[in-house]
Amino acid sequence: MSEARSWSGANYDRLSTPMEAMGREVLERLPLTGVETVIDAGCGSGRVTEALLARLPHGRVIGVDQSASMIEAARERLGDAAELHVADLSTFDLGLEADAILSTATFHWIADHDALFARLRAHLRPGGLLVAQCGGEGNIANVHAAAREVMALGPYAPSFDGWRGPWNFAAPDVTEERLRGAGFAQARAWLQERPVTPDDFHAYLTEINLGAHLERLPEDLRPRFVDEVIERLGGPLVTIDYVRLNINATA
Repeated sequence: MSEARSWSGANYDRLSTPMEAMGREVLERLPLTGVETVIDAGCGSGRVTEALLARLPHGRVIGVDQSASMIEAARERLGDAAELHVADLSTFDLGLEADAILSTATFHWIADHDALFARLRAHLRPGGLLVAQCGGEGNIANVHAAAREVMALGPYAPSFDGWRGPWNFAAPDVTEERLRGAGFAQARAWLQERPVTPDDFHAYLTEINLGAHLERLPEDLRPRFVDEVIERLGGPLVTIDYVRLNINATA
């Protein structure tokens, strides 16, 4: 992954209801009989993994996330119901081939999608399914535009000199080409507008949308930075223009 973030699994779990809602919609696209082995790639705090477990009463669920804090939160939520691993999805090796891989709100944090898709393909049996969603081209553009304006201001500018951020919001055609290059026999990707209006906007921006920005700033400047972004967005209640990249692929 590029420039790995330091996530708080507990804070993310508290604020990630919009992510869970999107993730459940993705899970509905995955056909399951209840006995399959499925990897949740980027399981986070385990909210969608819990819904996946309910679909697999006689199956096997394996959650993978690069953040130890996320895995800790997932373990607190799921107990021993799922196998959980701290690992980077662009290099991981579980030594198995699953029937399917599910992933939500994760791939846009990974710089090298060629390496990512190659590792995912290696973890699928022939005919296995990849069903995923992440931030796509144009995702949260209003938040990032406001953040760039604030980043240019005097107190903050030195912390962002030359910084481009860790996000990889890919286009569908490029994604399909990369999936086929990684060995997937079939690949389809498409964009979907999915606006979100968080209840606690300041906390949501702090933990989810602006967390990578804030890690570059001294702690005393972080709340003020978020306040100034919200001001430019016309807060305090703002709709974030999420654009999701959906993926259906067959190994």
